[in-house]
Amino acid sequence: MVDVFSCSGRFHFQQHRRGILATISAHKIAFTVLWIVAFISVFILQRSFVDGIRIFLWAAWRPTGVALPRLRPVAFNLTDFGGVGDGVTVNTDAFSRAMAAISKFGERGGAQLNVQPGKWLTAPFNLTSHLTLFLAEGAVILGFEDENQWPLMPPLPSYGFGRERKGPRYGSLIHGQNLVDIVITGYNGTIDGQGKSWWMKFRRKSLNYTRGPLVQFMWSKDIIISNITLQNSPFWTVHPFDCKNVTISNVTILAPISEAPNTDGVDPDSCVDVVIENCYICVGDDGIAIKSGWNQYGINYGKPSRNIIIRNVTIRSLVSAGVSIGSEMSGGVSNVTVDNVHIWESRRGIRIKTAPGRGGYIRNISYHGITLDNVRVGIVIKTDYNEHPDDNFDPKATPIIDNITYDGIHGRGVRVPVRIHGSEEIPIKGVTFHDMSIGLTYKKKHIFQCSFVEGRVMGTVFPPPCDNLDVYNEFGALMKRSSSQNVSDVDYDL
Repeated sequence: MVDVFSCSGRFHFQQHRRGILATISAHKIAFTVLWIVAFISVFILQRSFVDGIRIFLWAAWRPTGVALPRLRPVAFNLTDFGGVGDGVTVNTDAFSRAMAAISKFGERGGAQLNVQPGKWLTAPFNLTSHLTLFLAEGAVILGFEDENQWPLMPPLPSYGFGRERKGPRYGSLIHGQNLVDIVITGYNGTIDGQGKSWWMKFRRKSLNYTRGPLVQFMWSKDIIISNITLQNSPFWTVHPFDCKNVTISNVTILAPISEAPNTDGVDPDSCVDVVIENCYICVGDDGIAIKSGWNQYGINYGKPSRNIIIRNVTIRSLVSAGVSIGSEMSGGVSNVTVDNVHIWESRRGIRIKTAPGRGGYIRNISYHGITLDNVRVGIVIKTDYNEHPDDNFDPKATPIIDNITYDGIHGRGVRVPVRIHGSEEIPIKGVTFHDMSIGLTYKKKHIFQCSFVEGRVMGTVFPPPCDNLDVYNEFGALMKRSSSQNVSDVDYDL
């Protein structure tokens, strides 16, 4: 009846209330019992009743629209395969045996490998599809420090050579190729690359090949990395290459802020549909660097990075940038949103870097809600980052940079808030600044630096923008047309 919720209908509703509640309660009790039995069955299979109870409670009270955690029908412990977590025993064979066993469960939904509390020393090993690698609280996977135990791999096809040395490169500690449905998660367990020996050998130039990442996926899809700590990578920490549907959430990434060269946090490389969120990154190079290949090799490979969201991330990079695009971007980078990111005590804040010979494009990039705290240069676009794999690149292959938006950029203790360095060869187009206010540590002129840039400022922007940009009011009405978009006022001595 339509009037059941009206005042006149309350009496009729009250008369039938007891019978209705009795029926509902009976069905609800039966459903609840069956649901609990089903969950307990899964927990027994996974040998972790306590963890199961936590999932049960989370499922009952999870926010609307949040998916349940992925539960595998079968679970193993690393000790089932001979693993010993004493920090001395080498567990490479145990991990390999575990992967071989789990690979047989793909058609049933895969399996989970539990890494229990302890220190699990290992050389690099390969993952398999339909896998959950679960690191318990107190579990630490330790990378073997002897580079002779790290396998060699061919150079990345979009780079032509190893990134540091010509020829092969070392593989990653945890590696996967042509995989689907991979989860690396836990209760803040740790993967530690023990990179110090690698950094020392790199500085002494005693390595014959390019260092390997800590975690690398190639040509894979449906990847989740969450709720763990990644630290002391020999090289880039997380490197998904030519992957699709990658989520990195609630991850802590650590390396010394100095003398840990090239320990980037997350480097999506020719990847599509990527989310990096709710992370803390403090490393010895770029916190996040979006890439897509190097010069003619990246142009020929032709795989862009696109549809990437970076949100709710805190980054510290004393020697480099918080969030970078490039410089290896020859396959193209587009549709990137960087939202609610706090960058502190860093050399650069948000940066785009490229050079003649790169080709490709960087377009449709949006920065929103960026906080810069004690950063030397806040916003950077650099078009003369002249580092090349060889001399066979085409200097006429110039990148296109277009439609870059900076909205809600705030900070304090910034020496140079903006340095946009386009050139006659590589002009920068379609730049928009809106709602920007940055406290300065350097009071001289020429701190909003521009060269060969076309774009606009809207509303309140401090410090005052360069003359290259058109000025609009908050309502979108043109107030002042740029006198010259090609004015060059860039000073690297500041």
